[in-house]
Amino acid sequence: MIRIDNASVSFDNLYALKNIHVTLHEKRIGVIGSNGSGKSTFSRLINGLQLPSEGKVEIDHLSTCKDGKAIRRKVGFVFQNPDHQIIFPIVEEDIAFGLQNIGYKKAEIHQKIDDLLAAYGLTHLRYRKSHLLSGGEKQLLAILSVLVMEPTYIVLDEPTIFLDLKNKKKIVQLMERLHQTIIMVTHDLDLLMHFDRVLVFEQGCLVADDIPTRSIKAYQRLIDDQL
Repeated sequence: MIRIDNASVSFDNLYALKNIHVTLHEKRIGVIGSNGSGKSTFSRLINGLQLPSEGKVEIDHLSTCKDGKAIRRKVGFVFQNPDHQIIFPIVEEDIAFGLQNIGYKKAEIHQKIDDLLAAYGLTHLRYRKSHLLSGGEKQLLAILSVLVMEPTYIVLDEPTIFLDLKNKKKIVQLMERLHQTIIMVTHDLDLLMHFDRVLVFEQGCLVADDIPTRSIKAYQRLIDDQL
């Protein structure tokens, strides 16, 4: 369970988020809002990439301020631009990096990578050069590098924003198979129609929190009022 208790985030006395109080326990949660509304800051609170200036954030009773290492094991984060996440020149090396950091042996790492790539039909990418992958393949690699760590929660920041329709469908199909809790920031409202819950942010405040159809309507009304 994700519990955010009266959390605010400020930079130079300006609030990016203000007085957010929400408990999340659903399996599929969407986060939407205009550019600069605070939604990306909110997503970073969940795995401790951003700490609250006020209030607290807890993941399964662990504090992001006090239990950062445990939080990062529990919550995987997929960045909007996979080039900001991919580190190593070969796909296999990039997927292996996190496992090496937590002490897995070489044979265990090899087997986990085998199993992961086979499960998603991506064995052919194993020895490819990371920088030569297509945009969709890079996003897949970014997700696989998180999945191999077996997190309980996965936060995705605009995972389809740079993708064409074909690669967008590949990412959506992969996400549909995941058993983890998904928290996804997106401008693509169609992706959220089968989600359990959608949060709407505006000017650093949580302004709607409901099932997808109602939250999306609230967001659309908000945009119409600003035109």
